[in-house]
Amino acid sequence: MKEQQAVTIPADGVNLDGDLTVPRDVRGLVLFAHGSGSSRRSPRNQYVARVLQNAGIGTLLFDLLTPREEQDEHFTRHLRFDVGMLAGRLAEAARWVAGRGEIAQLELGFFGASTGAAAALVAASQMREQVKAVVSRGGRPDLAGDALPHVQAATLFIVGGADQVVIDLNEQAFARLNCEKQMEIIPGATHLFEERGTLEKVAELAADWFQSHFQLAHHNL
Repeated sequence: MKEQQAVTIPADGVNLDGDLTVPRDVRGLVLFAHGSGSSRRSPRNQYVARVLQNAGIGTLLFDLLTPREEQDEHFTRHLRFDVGMLAGRLAEAARWVAGRGEIAQLELGFFGASTGAAAALVAASQMREQVKAVVSRGGRPDLAGDALPHVQAATLFIVGGADQVVIDLNEQAFARLNCEKQMEIIPGATHLFEERGTLEKVAELAADWFQSHFQLAHHNL
């Protein structure tokens, strides 16, 4: 496996810090959209990323906000629900990938958590040819609103069985999707999947979903 590479992604007039990891025998690349109040250093997303990497899938974890925006957000909370802005930055990151020769040919997927799931779905609705699959972990896909019927990427919702409010919101959003779709409820899991074995199940489901929706061709990088 290639070593993790620190990258800088220009988006929306700012520079966003990211970590790119691409296995040598890679079959696709997943961009992570973290939830409100989180970052690319989210231990849950990092764990899922490692599982994907071991399955031959490249990962790009990056900060949707700059350090200054994160600092302001801590007090004002004015950006965490700005799904349009977050989706725009995710789409910019996907276009940045498309401009990098060594990974430009890879099929793309999005993995979104919390509000990041809404951003992933909105961005996927705008990049129908490029994005093949989306996974939402404990997400708020309802915040994607009118973008939901326009998503073409195969979409998997993963929700904790003890997270009833989010289950209800996911079911409402799920009904509006017209793409290939699936919803998995993990028994006993709460919103952050902190219970024993639950995050492992999330990662397993995500890896299977991306593997089955990326083309079988491998790329040696």
